[in-house]
Amino acid sequence: MINKPSRAVARMKRHYRIRNKINGTAQKPRLAVFRSNKHMYAQIIDDVCGNTLVAASTMESEIASTVEFTSTVAAAEAVGTAIAKKAIEKGITEVVFDRGGFVYHGKIKALAEAAREAGLKF
Repeated sequence: MINKPSRAVARMKRHYRIRNKINGTAQKPRLAVFRSNKHMYAQIIDDVCGNTLVAASTMESEIASTVEFTSTVAAAEAVGTAIAKKAIEKGITEVVFDRGGFVYHGKIKALAEAAREAGLKF
């Protein structure tokens, strides 16, 4: 009998494996990404203090009003540019990218590339 773990459990295992290697500091905080079925979320986190420095998501009215659907690649790009602009306003230019166990493809890749184009370095 095959006992295959659920996709969510497999993603969490990948996330924990990634988090063992990636750590955000005050000089180079962690850009953590989460993707649900309806929304995209991004946070820049200082893991030493445990503080979220900057956050952006498709639930924010200024991002949700610019895109037709909040679960598309275009919405992910909007979140990427928004998080980069907010980070640069706070003086954060360099981050460590944490894909959260998701495959670097599609929405995750679009968010990362949009953040790079807007000025973040990772």
